[in-house]
Amino acid sequence: MLIHPQIDPVALQLGPLSIHWYGVTYLVAFGLFLWLGNRRISHAPFASSKVQTPWTYSEVEDLLFLGVMGVVLGGRIGYCLFYKPAYYAGHPLDILALWQGGRSFHGGMLGVIAAMAWFARSRQRNFWQVADLVAPCVPTGLAAGRVGNFINGELWGRLSDPALPWGMVFRGAGDAPRHPSQIYQFLLEGLLLFVLLWWYASTEPKQGRVAAAFLVGYGAFRFVAEFFREPDAHLGLLSLGMSMGQWLCLPMLLGGVALWLWAGRAGDSAS
Repeated sequence: MLIHPQIDPVALQLGPLSIHWYGVTYLVAFGLFLWLGNRRISHAPFASSKVQTPWTYSEVEDLLFLGVMGVVLGGRIGYCLFYKPAYYAGHPLDILALWQGGRSFHGGMLGVIAAMAWFARSRQRNFWQVADLVAPCVPTGLAAGRVGNFINGELWGRLSDPALPWGMVFRGAGDAPRHPSQIYQFLLEGLLLFVLLWWYASTEPKQGRVAAAFLVGYGAFRFVAEFFREPDAHLGLLSLGMSMGQWLCLPMLLGGVALWLWAGRAGDSAS
């Protein structure tokens, strides 16, 4: 049995200014997106002679900026709608209290989709090409975020078998060992999903299928990880013994499969 190291959430104190580890992980996520995005646009199909307007690094930067806005706004709105609709219906101004925390990945994803749609329309880019560009660059950012969750000792896992070698006691979660679900998600939704998507994208699949693979991959890995993650205290387990996170993953899985099949037929028609 391990004990969570209880790392100080403040990475650096400069007078009245506090730099938190969670903020550092966000910066790492942004940097990785820019680096990976720049690599993506230097390879096919983005650097192909078939592309009428070559992709530029400044466009990757713009995608990052819009994506951050989508994550922040979509994540907050999604949390309010998916996890505490009754409370925020009675306290609508609290929706604006971003400093109180409360984000939803699935809401953030919808925000990013809206941001990509706006970018594609304003830059006269094909939406699915934009989505295929972005998809493999996302998991490393998710991995960085899970590191921040672990450092903060939050979003811990369910109770584990006391004999589990890596079972961990988290501050505020009692004295029993739990699954370090943040690490599970770091490995599954972060590193493994990145490796699989990056490899799949390198095979130059039909347009739209990289984005579809992200939906299926993340949906599947998150669904599995939720079996080890402690459900939200105010929600618990819902119908069929599944958490809210698992229920939200089902539309991702179905949508990803549908998109993958559609992209294949669309690609065949184009050829």
